[in-house]
Amino acid sequence: MAHLQRRPVSDCQSALAGKRRLRQKGRVSEEIIDEPAEQPAEVPVTFADLGLSEAVLAGVTKAGYERPTGIQAQAIPVILEGRDVIGSSQTGSGKTAAFALPVLSMLGAPGKLRVLILEPVRELAAQVEEQFLKYGGEAGIRSLLIHGGVGYGKQREGLERGVDVLIATPGRLLDLMQQRAIDLRDLEVLILDEVDRMLDMGFLPDVRRIVQKCPEKRQTLLFSATIPSEIASLASFALKDPFKIEVGRPRGAATTVSHYFYPVNRLQREELFLALLKETEFKSVMVFTRTKSDADLLAARVKSQGEFKVALMHGDIAQKDRAKALGGFRSGEFDVIIATDVAARGLDVTGVSHVINYSVPENPEDYVHRIGRTGRAEKEGDAFTILSADELPAAEAVERFIGQKVERRRLPNFDYEYTTLLDDSRAAQNSLRESLSRGRLRVGKKRR
Repeated sequence: MAHLQRRPVSDCQSALAGKRRLRQKGRVSEEIIDEPAEQPAEVPVTFADLGLSEAVLAGVTKAGYERPTGIQAQAIPVILEGRDVIGSSQTGSGKTAAFALPVLSMLGAPGKLRVLILEPVRELAAQVEEQFLKYGGEAGIRSLLIHGGVGYGKQREGLERGVDVLIATPGRLLDLMQQRAIDLRDLEVLILDEVDRMLDMGFLPDVRRIVQKCPEKRQTLLFSATIPSEIASLASFALKDPFKIEVGRPRGAATTVSHYFYPVNRLQREELFLALLKETEFKSVMVFTRTKSDADLLAARVKSQGEFKVALMHGDIAQKDRAKALGGFRSGEFDVIIATDVAARGLDVTGVSHVINYSVPENPEDYVHRIGRTGRAEKEGDAFTILSADELPAAEAVERFIGQKVERRRLPNFDYEYTTLLDDSRAAQNSLRESLSRGRLRVGKKRR
């Protein structure tokens, strides 16, 4: 049987675990950091410096990547040493490669099922599988994706043929385990990805049941865009002496994204959205709505105008159609994709120049995940949010959460109806505050 190959400390530049080097890239909990025997002079700047296998490096080079992101530079050497890891960084910072590359390097030759990766939704699971196929093709590593919403036949066949890496959503994994179709006795690495999302979706009991079925002697990696206090109990339950890494502001949005609020009377929200889409020069746009009905409505309106090719993605769309929409958006077949928050977390779509929030998210963390679809991999992007007066408290919560004031903009030549949000006088602003407190808002004449 092929076992994972842990790299000696010297081979994987273990001095990255030292406080001096880690502080240069991000914030790390110091109480669990082992002091290295020696301190290197500088931080490695290429993937070749991180101790990855030749086969994985070939895959990275083929994919066109040259320099690791902050989370990758810190996590990869520590994972190669066999440590448990809690990794957190801004959305779009490359967390998937941060665990995929070292795990593929350790796998070596094909063998039994040694790696299990849990993802909250099927789209994220499919994306992780793509990463393992991209980087692990040179080594012949076998990966399998299992999730609900489709039949069991092909997934059972894949398990019977043998697999090294299993990428799964919790529900379908438990189903197959209960049917004795999956054996985790030889598992060596357990990866819990997008953990805050899994907890939000109520998967914590299922995740705990799965962890209990894994061998006690294993390496466990936990990755998430944010690490709220609620995951502390799961981390203490599943991980042993974890190495904790936080890159960037723990709750902040990517610094490569420019933020803008577009105030408007709530009755003109749809009209402003269509005008904003028409007047914006973009490469590709992701539009997020709170509800499926809003997504359906906007998609129909954009299609009816005939100017842009639009895809739709939400929970009522069949899985095959969601995959087709996402694939078409990635390939450039679609200019615009309109989605609910099902698409907001972790989906890796390169080249998104703009994100438009049709309304202000009720949860500030959702704002960070939504706008994280642009400004990825240290490229710049714009995030536009349409703001009505009743959403002002939610907008201010977003500003507090990301630690910055968001610029208010008006679209030139748009025929605005009156809203106190567009009235800069002190009297109007005081009236707005009073109206919000009483649940009353004014609608009035048009103004430019």
